[in-house]
Amino acid sequence: MDWSTVTFGFAAGLLIAAVTAPVGVSGAVFLLPVQLSVLGVPSPAVTPTNLLYNVVAGPGALLRYRRDGALHGPLTRLLLAGTLPGVVLGAVIRVFAVPGQAVFRLLVAALLLPLGLWLVVRTLRPTTGRAADGLSPRTVTALAVVVGTIGGIYGIGGGSVLGPVLVGRGAPVDQVAPAALASTFLTSLVGAATYGLLSLSAGDDIAPDWLLGLACGLGGLTGGYLGARLQPRLSERLLRLLLGTLAAALGALYAAQAGG
Repeated sequence: MDWSTVTFGFAAGLLIAAVTAPVGVSGAVFLLPVQLSVLGVPSPAVTPTNLLYNVVAGPGALLRYRRDGALHGPLTRLLLAGTLPGVVLGAVIRVFAVPGQAVFRLLVAALLLPLGLWLVVRTLRPTTGRAADGLSPRTVTALAVVVGTIGGIYGIGGGSVLGPVLVGRGAPVDQVAPAALASTFLTSLVGAATYGLLSLSAGDDIAPDWLLGLACGLGGLTGGYLGARLQPRLSERLLRLLLGTLAAALGALYAAQAGG
């Protein structure tokens, strides 16, 4: 791999994380199509490479959120209770069942495109009635198990799914973002370790692209810190619009790729 590819990976990780960190998205879900289509990372190695990105990039935003006292709270614990076992299950499924990328893209598009558009419309034209009820703790944990499993299979951060759902149900972005990023970081750490153990019996083809993963992750480390530092300066309305736009854009991107 030449240094131009490594430099591009660093820049991509930085820009993506700077935009997504304020709303609790690690950026791995946007980095995935870049790795597949632009950088040429093969499947299934792209999954642990994306998890490696999350592990390296995560502390940047988390350090900033910790300084602001935003990491403490029950939401973080509920998400971790679901995503940690989910990612182990997802890694096992990825190695031994190998679900296709086309199915994954269709599922992401079907979920995030309408969810993102709904969040944008709901923010621009808020209802005057009773505010949305938050999800119950049991529902949040169950959702986190599903998201953790998907993350283990495809190497994406769960914030891209958890964020729009939780915010759409009335949770403030400044609470969701730190919890979602903490969940993504620890889930990716466990997922990467699981892939490492599975590679001992399943072969080296599921090992990450270490150089590219580290380069993208170092970019994400820098971008995530900058994005988390920017968040308190942004209004709740703007953050909701940003999250909804990112979700809709990602859904549209994956729909186009699935149909191509």
